[in-house]
Amino acid sequence: MLRFTKMNGAGNDFVLLDNRAGDLSLTRAQIARLCDRHRGVGADGVLVLERPANGADFRMRYYNADGGEAEMCGNGARCFARYADRTAGPRAQLTFETPAGVIAAQLEGELVRLKMSEPRDLELDFDLDLPNEKQVRASFVDSGVPHVVVAVPEVQQVDVRSLGAHLRHHEKFSPRGANANFSEKRGPRSIAVRTFERGVEDETLACGTGVVASALIFAARESVDGPIDVLVRGGETLQVGFRREGKNFHDVTLTGPADFVFDGAIELE
Repeated sequence: MLRFTKMNGAGNDFVLLDNRAGDLSLTRAQIARLCDRHRGVGADGVLVLERPANGADFRMRYYNADGGEAEMCGNGARCFARYADRTAGPRAQLTFETPAGVIAAQLEGELVRLKMSEPRDLELDFDLDLPNEKQVRASFVDSGVPHVVVAVPEVQQVDVRSLGAHLRHHEKFSPRGANANFSEKRGPRSIAVRTFERGVEDETLACGTGVVASALIFAARESVDGPIDVLVRGGETLQVGFRREGKNFHDVTLTGPADFVFDGAIELE
């Protein structure tokens, strides 16, 4: 029997596993089975707690719902921080290794503030050709995971599943692909965002790195400083802090909730 914890961060839900002993080895199919909402636990992804290799407190591995490993997940990282705090002993601050770099987390009750990796490859306002002779104006940044962001007048009117799929697989972002975000300005330092996530291959209730990407691109296009409040589809508002130097961003943080849902055990084939 595989013991797990179910958590969610702003509606983005995860299965968390403790592999500090190093004896857990799941196949891609088994991870997808865990995430299956009909035949498994149900989740947007799986987070695995492991021993560190390069001096951090822990190592975080993140797998999308299709079983493929991804570089980073902002909402997942907040859940991971609270899970590590509960599983491996209480601490107010901790660090963990990811393929996107070392992430630092500060626990503030049910809220977690993440010190994110430095964003890369910012590109503003380029045109993308889509099927049916459509064209959109987009921007791009790698906030630990590649993200394309499209500013829209009304985010609730966007067909996220269809348009997001076209953007996620666009040749400009080949071969890795990109998560697709749609961002609506709600105030001088406030936006609403909906995200189509690769690996899940659908819209999710929230995406932490997508929130960060959308906030940084908004700040760059509007020439404003942070923090930026970001309303996600799940109904929560996350906050992105940063230090802006023109179009360069440093000391990026993501603050939001991370909630325990339940503990359980499942038998995997």
